[in-house]
Amino acid sequence: MTNAQKDSLFVLIKSLSKSEKRQFKLYVNRLGVNADAKFLALFNLFDKMHDYNEKEILKSGIVKKQQLSNLKAHLYKQVLVSLRLNPVNQNIRIQIREQMDFATILYHKGLYRQSLKILEKAKQLAIENEEKNIAYEIVEFEKIIETQYITRSMSGRADELAVQAKELSMQNVITSRLSNLSLQLYGILLKSGYVKSDEENQRITEYFYSRLPKCKLEDLGFREKLWLYKAHLWYSFLTQDFLSCYKYASKLTDLFYENEQMIYLNPVYYLKGNNYLLESLFMLKYKTQFKAVLERLEKTIASEPFPKNENVSSLCFLYIYINKLNLHFVGGTFEEGLSLVDDILKELKAHRDTIDEHHVMVFYYKIACMYFGNGDNRMCISYLKKIIDNKNLTMREDLMCFSRVLSLVAHYEAGMDYHLDVQLKSTYKFLLKMNDLHEVQKEMIKFLRNLGNIYPHELKKEFKKLHSRFKELDNDPYERRAFLYLDIISWLESKIENKPVGIIIQEKAKKLVR
Repeated sequence: MTNAQKDSLFVLIKSLSKSEKRQFKLYVNRLGVNADAKFLALFNLFDKMHDYNEKEILKSGIVKKQQLSNLKAHLYKQVLVSLRLNPVNQNIRIQIREQMDFATILYHKGLYRQSLKILEKAKQLAIENEEKNIAYEIVEFEKIIETQYITRSMSGRADELAVQAKELSMQNVITSRLSNLSLQLYGILLKSGYVKSDEENQRITEYFYSRLPKCKLEDLGFREKLWLYKAHLWYSFLTQDFLSCYKYASKLTDLFYENEQMIYLNPVYYLKGNNYLLESLFMLKYKTQFKAVLERLEKTIASEPFPKNENVSSLCFLYIYINKLNLHFVGGTFEEGLSLVDDILKELKAHRDTIDEHHVMVFYYKIACMYFGNGDNRMCISYLKKIIDNKNLTMREDLMCFSRVLSLVAHYEAGMDYHLDVQLKSTYKFLLKMNDLHEVQKEMIKFLRNLGNIYPHELKKEFKKLHSRFKELDNDPYERRAFLYLDIISWLESKIENKPVGIIIQEKAKKLVR
């Protein structure tokens, strides 16, 4: 990790667009400070630097070492204030918070009626936009004013506020419980992947239903439904019930299209919902519907009202390109899919401060699979090596496991089998350590280990035997997950029929009228 990534202020300044930098300098001038003020000079220095270098900062003479920390903290705060004032960054949440700040100022000046008037408008805006946590804060603030001062602004005001507070509190509790459950299930999926046995399935099922709050769908608003569908979605993913995944992901995206303003207020949830839907369709191999959902997503992202900021841009890149790759996997169009690699690598570099390492490794795995499908095993091995050599990757143990298994197959295909025994032992030990050694991996390692004892004219017969065994395992819900990461069955069929693996997958895709 570079110093630039470690220093928060440097990363923040480097993330600013030209217009945001201009806005900051205009903001500083409005403050009436001297153009040579230290924090502005430090800003200009950071703007010119390519990498964070504390020695260079001290050498500039702008600040002494003992003052640097305080000056950086002051500059960081001023940059954030400038960004907050920028119209580009204005949204409903910031507007509501701003109104609450105005109401607080009026309250402290003793202008209670004016304060309550602003709070009432802010509360309505919050409720209309499903910002119920902020709405609850506003109600609590209104209660403080009403109980401290006799405003007589409305008869029955106390009862009205008490009812509002109770309703908002109950809705917020349901949302909190559902969001907690969703997050916990997501954490389990990242750490361990899909369930691997009946015992795990039962444990996850008990875990899910014991924490799922009882509620009626008709009593829930947009936000509560959002988290309810997400919780069911992660439970379905964990248990490999991909039809249920599709069901709840569809409900999630339909929720946004039925409440269009929520797409623009909650773009992250909208993007993630569509990604879940696309992932479900990918698992089910519903190519036609997959393509339609992806096209609708791209159209919405390109629309004028869709928010444009660094976080949203990174997620747009992530989900659009992951699913563009998946579309080529479903259709077996590997050569065509490889045309995306240069754009992906360029975008990964551009978004390196906002895309986590886990997702970078997912891209590398998919690119490796694309090269494997196209018959370029050396490039496949090159990308898998980036994952296998990554010592910092603690999430998605299953990604590490299948990277190693695919690497073995790619080495065999490339004729690089002179160290295959060493790799087999290493992979076997790794899978045991990860507690991820299932029948698919066992059969694959056993087959590769016995290759040296198989005569060339017997090879096709052995491929057929392994294919039959894998077809059996493909019907096992706990072994099927291996084929979600690596279509080893299509690879075996390509060896048996002497056809490129891409042609095999394309032929299968044509038979699926979905």
